[in-house]
Amino acid sequence: MTMKFQPRRILLLAITIALLSSCGSKKDVVYFQDAALSGLETQVKESRSSTRFKVDDLISIFVSTLDPEASAPFNLFRGTQEGGIRPEQVDYLVDKEGEIDFPVIGKLKVVGLTPEELRVKLTESLADYLKDPIINIRLKNFTVTVLGEVNRPGTYLVNGEQITIFEALGLASDMTIKGMRKNVLVVREFDGTKVYYRIDLTSNKAAESPVYYLTQNDVVYVEPNKSAITSSALDNRASITVSIITALITSAVFIIGRN
Repeated sequence: MTMKFQPRRILLLAITIALLSSCGSKKDVVYFQDAALSGLETQVKESRSSTRFKVDDLISIFVSTLDPEASAPFNLFRGTQEGGIRPEQVDYLVDKEGEIDFPVIGKLKVVGLTPEELRVKLTESLADYLKDPIINIRLKNFTVTVLGEVNRPGTYLVNGEQITIFEALGLASDMTIKGMRKNVLVVREFDGTKVYYRIDLTSNKAAESPVYYLTQNDVVYVEPNKSAITSSALDNRASITVSIITALITSAVFIIGRN
């Protein structure tokens, strides 16, 4: 008994295998999966994090009072005012000792302080010179880096004093479908020491993680999931398999045509 080639069945089998191998689970891609079960949508827990200054940070500090002449010595500018254009304000670099060199006052220890704590410290230090000063403080080098299985990996400047890991992923246009959401890596450095954290973004407990709120210069790395690793490893074999199946179908069609 001679077995005949059935190209349609071979083609159907190949398509079925491809579809089955590409199927994914909802558990692998949905954020906050247990939110509805825990009532998170109606019960919001307060979870905040304040930025703390680190070595090599660049800080903008502007002091103002009702008397501009009195506060002028505490604000440094680069260049002179010409044609109505105000000169560029000089920022303060946190040195290796964790200090900045502030006008009149001198060295100030700022490493580990939040912007609000530094504002209070400066207000106390300026009490002998100024009455009711208004002090604006801004971190100029607040960036986060998002790498791995995201649509737009890169380093992003943060406008503000804090950013969540979800907002950082939003800047990178979210994860790809191949990103591992259950085991996202965050690398954080403080005082020359790197600390590695893992966070499960599919759980509502993600908001309780110490890296839910990112700090300046944090690196977020999204690993590829098993599907991405497998597909990468099988790319070459898949192309060979497709070529073989195509050859078989072509041969079968040729044989049937001759008969």
